[in-house]
Amino acid sequence: MSSSGTQPTPKGPLPTVSVPVPADTTEDVRARGAGVARQVAVLPVGSLEQHGPYLPLATDTLVACAVAREIAAAYPVHLLPPVTISCSHEHAAWPGTVSISAVTLHAVVRDIAASLRRSGVQALVVVNGHGGNYVLGNVVQESTAEGHRMALFPALEDWDTARERAGVETSLLTDMHAGEIETSILLHCHPELVRPGYESADLLADDRRHLLSLGMPAYTESGVIGRPSLASAEKGKELLAGLVDAFGAYFSVVTSS
Repeated sequence: MSSSGTQPTPKGPLPTVSVPVPADTTEDVRARGAGVARQVAVLPVGSLEQHGPYLPLATDTLVACAVAREIAAAYPVHLLPPVTISCSHEHAAWPGTVSISAVTLHAVVRDIAASLRRSGVQALVVVNGHGGNYVLGNVVQESTAEGHRMALFPALEDWDTARERAGVETSLLTDMHAGEIETSILLHCHPELVRPGYESADLLADDRRHLLSLGMPAYTESGVIGRPSLASAEKGKELLAGLVDAFGAYFSVVTSS
């Protein structure tokens, strides 16, 4: 009994998010590598951060995994499990957001790349699902300067090309967080995780020049910045298809002699 003499209201099972984990065996990896000049691993990096009241905290991880999974279906790459917590400090004001430091993320990706090389996988492509993971660019620059094969995907240009292909109406500047792109991809891949309310959650805040100093609360109360009302499953499908096409150039870069 509670102190007020009333029973607490029972709560049902908490909703869960299933993050795909590759089912490869060692022999699968060996066989895949036998047909290529240089083995390539793909590492999805997401986040655990607020995405408004209608998308799950794991949205960025689910997006990164969706992109990586489509890549692995189209190219001979070694798909890795995702990094699920990263640098989400700008979202710290919202319950459920969890971050690690940029130094830690830097070290984790470097360690993964080094471990892959020891097992014969010489190249790594990091598929980033969270725009706040600025340090990933530094990891790739430093690694390539040391002679290692690494790339960061997708670039803004890749998103822009995919956006145009999918008929996404919102610009990349406006579609900052939990907007048309992310909602579309989840409507395509995980519609059961998109809760009602995105249809009327639009919020525009294109001038975010003080984001790093003030964080997201300075620009949005709901956590949304963008136009999720324009999202659709068909747009999500085409966004992924566009990114898969764009990946071909990255695959060529990290496998070229």
